[in-house]
Amino acid sequence: MQLTKYTHSCLRIERDGAVLVVDPGGFSEPEALDGADAVLVTHEHPDHLDVAALTRRLEKSPIPVYGPAALGGVLGDAAEALTPVGPGDTFTAAGVPVRAVGGRHAVIHPDIPVVENVGYLLDGTVYHPGDALFVPDGVEVETLFAPIHAPWSKFSEVVDFIRAVAPRRAYALHDALLNANGYGVLDRQYTALARTDYQRLEPGSRIDA
Repeated sequence: MQLTKYTHSCLRIERDGAVLVVDPGGFSEPEALDGADAVLVTHEHPDHLDVAALTRRLEKSPIPVYGPAALGGVLGDAAEALTPVGPGDTFTAAGVPVRAVGGRHAVIHPDIPVVENVGYLLDGTVYHPGDALFVPDGVEVETLFAPIHAPWSKFSEVVDFIRAVAPRRAYALHDALLNANGYGVLDRQYTALARTDYQRLEPGSRIDA
């Protein structure tokens, strides 16, 4: 698989000519959806799901969209494309074997409702957790995309999450709210403490997985 990291939490996966896109949100580049054959959405928050951009893609040609059942309430006319998935479900999207894990978004504040959040294991080796620090059992994750900064996160908890998943390499995810100062501080700290090969990819960077 070839993976392209777009801004914030969006990944584009290409395999054997097919394209799978994860979390095309409002901070990510619209071109991430160009030619997509299937879309995975971890949860309903707009930084992970740009409903207007996804609707425009679906108007060009129908493609399957996988995500929590709650997405049906925010997708509008695009809801007919949704295949609801939950923790433990396995399926194939754009030729990539997918396993859904987790189930709940991390708590932002007790006064803010907790929404459904599904993380995705791609081909059994690449893990996109969405907005949760769920550690899947019985999986040897090769490539972890770790949410390094969020209103709901704490640095020490994210470090412990990376250590618990124990991937061969970890890349920064969920980082669009940072500026250059924050990138510098967190890059140094995660590199020093993650106990794995940690990197932050610039938007548009492409890697093999």
